[in-house]
Amino acid sequence: MARYLIEVPHSENKSDCLRAIEVFLTSGSHFLANADWGCDDGVHKAWFFADVDNREEALQIVPPLYRHQAVITRVTKYTRKKMEESAVQYHKG
Repeated sequence: MARYLIEVPHSENKSDCLRAIEVFLTSGSHFLANADWGCDDGVHKAWFFADVDNREEALQIVPPLYRHQAVITRVTKYTRKKMEESAVQYHKG
């Protein structure tokens, strides 16, 4: 399983902003209901993390209305050991 950061922008129009929040909160999805929002700081986006098998699965969590503008980024948390292993692999390649 991989971890994805999902970013969903929406219009700064107040009614669009409120609609996006409502759609997320009423979706029934744990991911969406726990999204973080940047609206109060003028950044009209929602962010949340999902642990899923692939990018397409991550996209399917996003409500259909917002999928075309969602940005899905696979993220990795590096430990010192993982960094050392990656360095060894890089130098072999």
